[in-house]
Amino acid sequence: MAPRAVAVPLPYRVAARRPETADTWTLELEPAGDARLAAFAPGQFAMLYAFGAGEAPISVSGYDAGTHRLAHTIRAVGAVTAALCAARPGDEVGVRGPFGAGVWPLQEAVGADVVIVAGGLGLAPLRPVIDHVLARRGDFGRVAILYGGRSPDELLYRAQLDAWARRDDIHLGVTVDRAGRDWPGRVGVVTTLIPQAGFEPARAVAFVVGPEVMMRFTVAALRQRGIAGGRIHLSLERSMHCGVGHCGHCMLGPELICRDGPVFAHQRVARWLGVREL
Repeated sequence: MAPRAVAVPLPYRVAARRPETADTWTLELEPAGDARLAAFAPGQFAMLYAFGAGEAPISVSGYDAGTHRLAHTIRAVGAVTAALCAARPGDEVGVRGPFGAGVWPLQEAVGADVVIVAGGLGLAPLRPVIDHVLARRGDFGRVAILYGGRSPDELLYRAQLDAWARRDDIHLGVTVDRAGRDWPGRVGVVTTLIPQAGFEPARAVAFVVGPEVMMRFTVAALRQRGIAGGRIHLSLERSMHCGVGHCGHCMLGPELICRDGPVFAHQRVARWLGVREL
């Protein structure tokens, strides 16, 4: 059946549910009937509807083109996200999408070194980038995955982090802001991982997601290493509400994050990100 318009929520069934942290869950969703949405590109997001609670924009953390199965990693921070996190296998949710004209420019990174920097929940929208790069490892140069969390208990995808750490064809750096004596890894902000990461700045492309303050400092550190601003890409989330640019809640300067983004080259939004009142 042909994909429906993005304005029409389609029923998707929870196929799997797993905890990531105390308040964060990953849901895998599959079409509940013959109707399914168009393919999602890395960087796009969906509007997920929890029946009786409402709708929220959630980035796609995985997509299987063969089965049309979607993965979303969701933190319970309000009524809608709490209801989504509480959904059990077999439950149905509504899904609209795909949304977002700005996607991760993976073709631009072919032949280049790839630097992926994530803070906290920011690893979720970057997981499709990592999956794409590792599935086509020969198409890219050196690959550095740098991930920071507030504490060890708040790190996402622990099994995948362990698997990435065992690979000898990528550099994985993980750090936390604070930890107890039993934490064997690094302690510090994620930008402290950048000086030791192996990549050639002149041929590197960077993908960055996290809190805006983290992204500002990360961009500065990447620029200091020598990566050009046009080769640093960010995914932004600013109070997205409607998903199609009608409500204006997510406006950043002249940009509407839901419509024009959520992925932008840093040089396109640098002026507006530097204005703290926006």
